[in-house]
Amino acid sequence: MNAGRIGLFGGTFNPIHLGHLRAAEEVCEALDLGRVLFIPSHTPPHKDGDQNDPIASAEQRLEWVELAIAAQKSFSVDRIEIDREGRSYLVDTLRAIRDRETGRRKMVFILGEDAYAEMGEWRDPEGIFGLTDLAVMTRPPGQLASLADRMPPVARDLYTLSEDGQSAVHHEAGTRIDLVPISALDISSSKIREACRAGRSIRFLVPETIREPIEVSERYGQKPLDNA
Repeated sequence: MNAGRIGLFGGTFNPIHLGHLRAAEEVCEALDLGRVLFIPSHTPPHKDGDQNDPIASAEQRLEWVELAIAAQKSFSVDRIEIDREGRSYLVDTLRAIRDRETGRRKMVFILGEDAYAEMGEWRDPEGIFGLTDLAVMTRPPGQLASLADRMPPVARDLYTLSEDGQSAVHHEAGTRIDLVPISALDISSSKIREACRAGRSIRFLVPETIREPIEVSERYGQKPLDNA
C-alpha cells in the first residue's frame, strides 16, 4: 500500500453498513491507499431527519463505526467533525486535515457518483477541488462510463480529462479525480432503518459487531421478535 495517500470516507453513517465497508475496501485496493479514515458527520448539512426517520446521535453513530471497522487494520475513525460540532462542511474538514497532515500524507476523498454530480452545490467547491484528490465510486447496473458524464459544471474548466474519461487532473493544484468501479451491493442505511421500524432483523446488512447494539438501542425502531 501507498503510505503517502490516505482515503477519507465521510458521511452520516446512519448507520454504517456492509456496503460502506466493502466500498472502502475496494477503493483502498484500487488506488493502493495506505489507510482509510471514516469521518462521521456531527450534523450533516443536507440531512435533518425527522421523528419518523431519525438520525442517531453523533456519538452513537461514531461508536457503531468504531465497532464496525475494529477488525480491519487499514481502517480507522477520525473524530474531527464530531468534535467540531455544528454543521459539517467538507471544505473545513479538508483544510483541518491538510494542516494536520502537512508533509505526511496526501488526501483522497471517497464519494459516490451522485454526490460527485452535486458538488457544485456544496460550500466552496473550487476550494475542495484544489485541496484533495477524489475517488468517485460507480457501480452496476448504470455504471458511469466517464467522469465527464456527471462532472459538475463548476469543475469542467478546472480539470484536464483523460482520453478514456476515467481520470482527470486539476490544472493548477495537480489534484486528480479517479473513477473507481465497485461491486453492486443493494444495501443502504435507509433500508436498514426501514427494517428496524418494521421490527425486522438487520442481520447480514451490518457487521455482526453492531447488529445487536443497533437493535437494542431501538434508535430506529423496535427490536425484532427473534433477536438471537
